[in-house]
Amino acid sequence: MDRPEPTDAELVARANGGDRTAFAALYERHRTFVLRVAWRLCGQEDLAAEATQETFLGWLKRFPGFELRGRASTFLYPVVRSICIDMARRRRRALRMPARDDDLAGPLPDANSGTPLAAAVSRLPFGQQEVVLLRFGSGLSLEEIAESLDVPVGTVKSRLHLALAALREAVDR
Repeated sequence: MDRPEPTDAELVARANGGDRTAFAALYERHRTFVLRVAWRLCGQEDLAAEATQETFLGWLKRFPGFELRGRASTFLYPVVRSICIDMARRRRRALRMPARDDDLAGPLPDANSGTPLAAAVSRLPFGQQEVVLLRFGSGLSLEEIAESLDVPVGTVKSRLHLALAALREAVDR
């Protein structure tokens, strides 16, 4: 009889106890999510891989003593987002361009998929893109999205409502 997969909380507890295979299991379980988010935020495969590596290395350094509150994806999203923003700032400085946070509001790489919906999502403001990605791409609840973005649930609802209205309008055209 197969044993059920351990939960993230169980793996975190084991990793806190020194079990290296537990963190490896957390990595394998969440690597695709982090890489997908990083790819959408960074827009380049090599930068997404670097951001993913930095995300998990930073997480590993929190052990022992890490306490998981909620889902791992809720913890990981703001970490990878912050890393991608920092990487974009470093690239701009290297190019001696003025830093602007709204530069990250460009189209998501998925806009190149050729589907009208992906193109419409890429035209949304960055905050709305994030909410759509987390809600429909990652399956997070509104509360989990609010926690990940450190905004009120009402803000998440508003962004999602505006995004869905814009997407409906774009698809109806």
